[in-house]
Amino acid sequence: MRSILFAIFAVSAVAATTCTGDPKPFSPGAGDWNGWGVDSNSRYQPQPGLRAEDVPKLKVKWAVGLPGESRNAAQPVIVGGRVFVGSYASGAVYSLDASTGCVYWVYEAGGAVRTAISVVRSGNRWIAYFGDFHGTEHAIDALTGQLVWKVKVDEHPTARLSGSPTFYKGRLYVPVASGEELASMTPKYECCKFRGSLVSLDANTGRVIWKTYTIPDPAKQYKTTPDGTTLYGPAGAGIWSAPSIDEKRKRIYAATGNSYTGIDVPTSDSVVAFDLETGSLLWKNQMTPKDNWVPGCPKGPTCPEDPGADYDFGSSPVLRTVGGGKQILVATQKSGVVYGLDPDQRGKVLWETRVGQGGGLFGGIQWGAAFDGLNAYIAVGDTAPTGMPGLYALRIDTGAKLWGTPAPDGARNKPQPAAVSAMPGIAFSGSFGGRLRAYSTKTGEIVWDFDAVRDFETVNGVPGKGGSFDGGGPAISGGMVVTTNGYGFAGGLPGNVVLGFSVDGK
Repeated sequence: MRSILFAIFAVSAVAATTCTGDPKPFSPGAGDWNGWGVDSNSRYQPQPGLRAEDVPKLKVKWAVGLPGESRNAAQPVIVGGRVFVGSYASGAVYSLDASTGCVYWVYEAGGAVRTAISVVRSGNRWIAYFGDFHGTEHAIDALTGQLVWKVKVDEHPTARLSGSPTFYKGRLYVPVASGEELASMTPKYECCKFRGSLVSLDANTGRVIWKTYTIPDPAKQYKTTPDGTTLYGPAGAGIWSAPSIDEKRKRIYAATGNSYTGIDVPTSDSVVAFDLETGSLLWKNQMTPKDNWVPGCPKGPTCPEDPGADYDFGSSPVLRTVGGGKQILVATQKSGVVYGLDPDQRGKVLWETRVGQGGGLFGGIQWGAAFDGLNAYIAVGDTAPTGMPGLYALRIDTGAKLWGTPAPDGARNKPQPAAVSAMPGIAFSGSFGGRLRAYSTKTGEIVWDFDAVRDFETVNGVPGKGGSFDGGGPAISGGMVVTTNGYGFAGGLPGNVVLGFSVDGK
């Protein structure tokens, strides 16, 4: 019923602010922020349409209120002069004008949407691809919002698509995670049976080409609790982030989450490589063995006897080329450690650098770093008293720290779990306290600091409220910086706005 009401509210909001007149030309191309991270998930925009020296002059140009939203963590994209963004509460996907915030269309997905949207040309039309929290992948016409196809890629009742789909040569690669960790807290829940997977779909039709589980064998009964509840395993190893293509080696890389049961999973908390054509699992490198964890540990009824620390991977592994043409696969973990791996030696660790303490729901590195040609810019969300929240820069070739800027004093400002976005000279990082900051990539100096914890006048008339930053980071394109804001979960500050920034708000 709530989703139906939110859908009605969303339609009403669109009617109040529908774009009028002839639509602007839609011509995706260079300079767009398309999908999770522009170029192979790097989250780096080389053609931002503004300069580093312009960033301190950024002001809100427009705000859009999402009806019923309070947990607003979707990654917006800017493609062909339009913003595409999903909603958690209503399951609506919006197409907005990037310069004004007016609404071209709204599509009702029927489930929470927080993936970034990938817009790809198919024949004579542009298709927008994204997933929802019911395990369904959608393809819709990017110009009209009309459904082309949708397919449920996993039948487990808690399956969710949190990671963005990756498009490559006519195929869509969809990562599958789950919410079974939360379901395990239900009394007498028979934890756990979900297995993470990567699914390859025909981008034109949605037909499943292959599906490879991160845990090869289905769960079996292995234990009974004192109250008689049957427990199953192995389970877990979901893929929470967008997979990354390796054209040279014809592989696709992903990073996995923790195990949910007391049965060890050799592919949990791992970087894994699949064959692009067949889906065969080629190799895996497990960074944290025995990370068997569900909420409520160590005292929950379904907790393993020796629970782990929840050090899974929530961010994409990113392949970068360094000196002499050598390539390094960089992975960032909730343990607070960054790894440089050799893709030619089955993911052998070349270097590892600790930038955070890790631990806890928002500890370590959450949703993703940004990478230019030389360096990685990494936000840390540590919440423990001895944690290391802030933004850090590392060399990609050696893992050497270049600089670190601790989060400013004050509890409201500290954890920085949201994904980082970068452009020449600048890295943007959002905090759980509701601050969006811009850092000099040369020195780590904070050159712009915006407090989003306020009310906003919105172009669609929906009351706008700002809050915490979490999940996806800003999209940068055409002189605009666009972000979602408000994350009312696990102590975060709720909010419901999409914010468009430009130089002096012009």
